[in-house]
Amino acid sequence: MAEYNPILSAPRGANKKPKRVGRGSSSGLGTTAGKGNKGQQSRTGSSVPYVGFEGGQMPLYRRIARRGFSNYPFKKEYVCVNVSQLETKFNDGDTVDRASLAAKGFISKKADVLVKILGDGEITKKLTVDVNKVSESAKAKIEKAGGTVKTSEKAE
Repeated sequence: MAEYNPILSAPRGANKKPKRVGRGSSSGLGTTAGKGNKGQQSRTGSSVPYVGFEGGQMPLYRRIARRGFSNYPFKKEYVCVNVSQLETKFNDGDTVDRASLAAKGFISKKADVLVKILGDGEITKKLTVDVNKVSESAKAKIEKAGGTVKTSEKAE
């Protein structure tokens, strides 16, 4: 059995003293402090002026032409909620709208998001749904359970 030693110490060679640069020629890293003579890498500050810098050559992102149109800034993103989630969180006869979904934690109370109901799962409760979009299968399942579906065109 190993003997218990309460004093912890690092093994030999684990703790090396850092090299002190620029402390005279006898230290081995005096004068230029290991940075060589002149040039961009020997100067203080950032070693490269900016991300994408190619040493003065025209950078790739400026050589390539920008063409076309992107619809990305204008796209609409919907928060999707399945009917199975409505089944678990809502009671019979409740109204499902932005305010009730925010209260139940489906969407953020502050964010102005669009809501779409999807038809994954089953629903047995009679709900009144008033959101931005409802899929065909979700609409069929909600109406089959005795509920009503209304899509608001305001935020679309």
